[in-house]
Amino acid sequence: MMAKNNALIRKAALAMGMCLLLAPLTMTARADGGPNSAAPVAVRIEESTDGPVVERLVLGLNKATIIELPADAADVLVSNPAIVDAIVRTPRRVYVLGMQVGQTNAFFFSESGRQILNLEIRVERDLVDLHDALTRHLPNANISVEAINDNIVLSGTVANASESDRARDIAARYVGRPEQVMNMLTIAGREQVMLKVRVAEMQRTVAKQLGIDLNALVSAGGVPMALSTSNPFSLVGNALSEDSFFNGGSIDGGNNIEGSLKALERAGVMRTLAEPNLTAISGESANFLAGGEFPVPTSRDSDGNVQVTFKPFGVGLGFTPVVMSEGRISLRISTEVSELSSEGAYVQEGASYTDADGNLVSVPGLTIPALRVRRAETTVELPSGGSLVMAGLLQESLRQNLDGFPGLKDTPVLGALFRSRDYQNYETELVIIVTPYLVDPVHMSELTLPTSGFVPASDAETILMGRLNEVYGPKDRPAEGGIEGPVGYIME
Repeated sequence: MMAKNNALIRKAALAMGMCLLLAPLTMTARADGGPNSAAPVAVRIEESTDGPVVERLVLGLNKATIIELPADAADVLVSNPAIVDAIVRTPRRVYVLGMQVGQTNAFFFSESGRQILNLEIRVERDLVDLHDALTRHLPNANISVEAINDNIVLSGTVANASESDRARDIAARYVGRPEQVMNMLTIAGREQVMLKVRVAEMQRTVAKQLGIDLNALVSAGGVPMALSTSNPFSLVGNALSEDSFFNGGSIDGGNNIEGSLKALERAGVMRTLAEPNLTAISGESANFLAGGEFPVPTSRDSDGNVQVTFKPFGVGLGFTPVVMSEGRISLRISTEVSELSSEGAYVQEGASYTDADGNLVSVPGLTIPALRVRRAETTVELPSGGSLVMAGLLQESLRQNLDGFPGLKDTPVLGALFRSRDYQNYETELVIIVTPYLVDPVHMSELTLPTSGFVPASDAETILMGRLNEVYGPKDRPAEGGIEGPVGYIME
């Protein structure tokens, strides 16, 4: 009795398992699934009295579906078996498998040769999993996914460039090759970035010179002797001043001694401040230059004419911003401050020659100035409104030379008469600070120009008072020229 009950239980379990296996095969779905939907499990074709039925089917790559025919089919013709494979399970049930991305069609014929169905099939990647992944990892984005042949097109809106890049990377890993992903996402967030750069530099120089030159004519035992010293300033190259601070001499019989003292101290300071501002769209490069260009001879042509190339100098700024998110802006920055300098300049002395007619021809000299440059280039990440010291420099250079007569210059106390001292100290401190801002356009009335509030002085004020512009006080006594609203003071 127990064995019989076990046999009945096994038969019931087997019947239930067969029902579960056959249940999906009897489900029906639309033949033209949505753009991101999976392939239909089963397509049931209704019989038509007007001729063969024409249907369209979107089939996922490496997916299969079931075609249920309204009449018995004896023959199936697939135009491109490499794209779609058809397996006849029963006369009215056919399995269609997507083998390769592409388009093809299949014809179903009855035993008498009558065409039952014309099925237009497009095989594409099933994008349901990709769409789910994008929704899960980028919940705030509105992204649509579309398959075109073996490529994927991303469309919709994202908050910033970082989300756009992440969506493209996810799609590239899904399809296998990045070149098969076409990114048409639109960034909805603010993309315009204004970069403010401040270049501040302080330079201090100190130079000291002390030298004594002696000229002596003495007679020792009836033998005349002459002594002359001219101590150079080898560090600077020459004396800072040609004036002698002390001249003295004494005559004792035939002896004559004269001395010349040259002493000078020079201190200098230089302050450089440049604040270039530039605005660009996220992902695009922008360049700014306030300065000029100077000619540099490079070669001569066949006629002997000098060819020149112009080199820029001044305050320059170039940057490429990428808005990663509201709190992250990636910046590729290149900035420089340059000026013409005589230090390191190329100097060619003039010359004279006699031409064929015996005339003296003078060729002027040529001086090509050098450039003194402070340049920095880097990539940083900053929030909107945050500042960062992009570059800094603290430099000190100390030079000192002692020139004099060998041996005598080392004599204590009296050795100062036979030597000269040249001293130079150079200090510089440089800081470059960058600050990006996410900006929006505003009305022109909300902007202020450097020329706002300027009113030129009249002829009488210029001649009698020596003024170049109107000088006005509080708003209750405005200057002539139509200035309105709260104003300050324009100083000469």
